[in-house]
Amino acid sequence: MSSRDEIDDSSAPLIEHLAELRSRLIRSVIAFLIGMVICFTVATPIFNFLTSPLCSVLAERGQDCGLIFISPQEGFFVAIKVSLLGGFILSFPYIAGQMWRFVAPGLYKNERGAFLPFLIASPFMFMLGASFAFFVVTPLAYDFFLGFQQFGSEGEAVTGDGMNAAPLSVVFQGSAQEYLNLTIKFIVAFGLCFQLPVLLTLMGKAGLVSAEGLGSVRKYAVVAILVLAALVTPPDVITQVILFVVVYGLYELSIFLVRRVEAKREEQLRADGYYDDEEAADEALKEEAGKAGD
Repeated sequence: MSSRDEIDDSSAPLIEHLAELRSRLIRSVIAFLIGMVICFTVATPIFNFLTSPLCSVLAERGQDCGLIFISPQEGFFVAIKVSLLGGFILSFPYIAGQMWRFVAPGLYKNERGAFLPFLIASPFMFMLGASFAFFVVTPLAYDFFLGFQQFGSEGEAVTGDGMNAAPLSVVFQGSAQEYLNLTIKFIVAFGLCFQLPVLLTLMGKAGLVSAEGLGSVRKYAVVAILVLAALVTPPDVITQVILFVVVYGLYELSIFLVRRVEAKREEQLRADGYYDDEEAADEALKEEAGKAGD
């Protein structure tokens, strides 16, 4: 066989994989577009649901819940953003299934068994974080923001300081698009933060991190979480403390899960007869983690 024939034979599987990837991507895009169209037809009820944290806070203050459009096209773009978010959530199970069907044939049986739980846990943790942001953090944030309004108990203008100061009323009249952007920011930020246990456990499964290593950098993790809380939350101490406590709890949970992964790996190595004592077990785990890091 000539060298040209060998090159043609080696490129054939690659072309087949690319063709399969293209078909999977096309199906995923079609599913996303279908989900987007479905959500566009019910964009108004979805947006009304997303405004419930704001409306609850306004109701507690005795105010009507009303958002405005500050440009003629804003209503259309709000519906598009709602459709994009809803379409992605609606089609994600199908998209994840298509990606899994593409990747799974190239994995060994034990690799498929190890990776599949993380594929299931990732969207679950994202939805858990998004729900926490929507039902807990967002109402606290808007309660803080709306505290800067200035009007009397009956909605009347408040007289400023000084003899000649004119009555002044500062009342919330929010833009629908700005409200949606901020709410989505909270949802996405907390959804990604809740991916921490999944990511670190997967890295521990691959030998890239260890429970001992994560514990040794705990003080640096605390600083990083504090910075994260200051960046993704409003300047409200209560909201920042909630985010810090939640993310730090997820970090400690990650250490616990990585430790369990290491314990199961040790049991498997013992069952396979690779070592007989604890010292040999620790050396084997450290050697495996070092190889994975290289």
